[in-house]
Amino acid sequence: MHKVHEQIRDAFMTRIDGVDVDTCDAGGEDPFFVVDLGEVYRQHLRWKKNLGRVEPFYAVKCNPDPAILRLMVKLGNGFDCASKAEIDMVLRAGGHPSKIIYAQPCKTNSYIRYAKSVGVSLMTFDNADELYKIKQLYPAARLVLRIETDDSQAACQLSCKFGAQKSSVRPLLETAASLGLQVVGVSFHVGSGNEDPNAYRKCLSDANDVFSAALDYGYKMEYLDIGGGFNSEDFEKVAANINRELDGMYMDRMMNDSDFKIIAEPGRYYVEMASSLAAHVIARRTINDQGVLSHMLYLNDGVYGNFSGIMYDHQRPLPRLLKSNGRCFYNYERTPSDRHYTKYSIWGPTCDGIDWISKKCFLPDDIKTGDWLYFTKMGAYTTASATAFNGFPNDHQHIYVYTEAAIAPWKDELELDVRQNGF
Repeated sequence: MHKVHEQIRDAFMTRIDGVDVDTCDAGGEDPFFVVDLGEVYRQHLRWKKNLGRVEPFYAVKCNPDPAILRLMVKLGNGFDCASKAEIDMVLRAGGHPSKIIYAQPCKTNSYIRYAKSVGVSLMTFDNADELYKIKQLYPAARLVLRIETDDSQAACQLSCKFGAQKSSVRPLLETAASLGLQVVGVSFHVGSGNEDPNAYRKCLSDANDVFSAALDYGYKMEYLDIGGGFNSEDFEKVAANINRELDGMYMDRMMNDSDFKIIAEPGRYYVEMASSLAAHVIARRTINDQGVLSHMLYLNDGVYGNFSGIMYDHQRPLPRLLKSNGRCFYNYERTPSDRHYTKYSIWGPTCDGIDWISKKCFLPDDIKTGDWLYFTKMGAYTTASATAFNGFPNDHQHIYVYTEAAIAPWKDELELDVRQNGF
């Protein structure tokens, strides 16, 4: 077993072996995460290698784990925030206001005033009403015009809600100029989980057109924000396409304008692979359908908790056996001689019939109440959108491992919030 997996396995088993389900306090067998901060660091190195001229502004909404935020600060990354609370999290983690983009085109008035009070000046807009609001509340703000994109290949499409249409770009620039506001850049977002490696081509072309139009209104653009939508699986291919388009459209600016910056808003890319979740089997039912046996397993986590991405993020988590009959099965590869596997459906703990994690999967037929399952790729849009529906907690423990020696010395600093406040 690779040393990375050994550390994750040991973290899982140390926690589980410390739980006696017959005597533990209520909630002692609650779900928990093992978070490999080394994986976040490896993804950062991968980004720098393949897309080094694009500065990452981590999308806080994806996973606001304070240790991850502190690691992003140590790595020199910026932050994409959409609310007062997210700005607070970043500042508390040591982030500088100048490294935050308030990437919410339709902002609450009091949040704009708050951004001004803490020095967060870079923010997006896509409509005239927002310009009048900013003129009144924060006229010194530096504005980035978000434009509409084709995000038809994205798992979560955003252009249905945000982004100025091409026909409104010039009127918006004219309005901003008439109000004496600073427009300093253009942004777009191809949608979360976009599987089209060519999605950025048209967006970059449209952004370039806005750069040219802005000159007519006295604006020299400083920022190109290419948004998020990055996946780990095809990152190199997407990065190569982006680099090719940047070379073709923006080379003059990159070579001759020292103020010009290209930023992006990756979230899922950085953290999806870093977290694994352990959940406890709280019940099992056997179903006999005309002589064909299958089983229903009930876990103490579900779609109202850390599996909320099943509902809105098209996630399909794969259940795997972690501990059964006193034996650890982490990262175990099934062989033809293994014990019999049978069909299961996996359900969450709430009283709602839609609370299912997997309608069909195959696991050993002797799984019982008290065993543990685990799920990988649980770092993105899991804890961030978990609820406390039905009274089940949504503040589960995070156990951190450091599978990269380069960041191990930062352990005490990264986990400062966890020690002080719990997480």
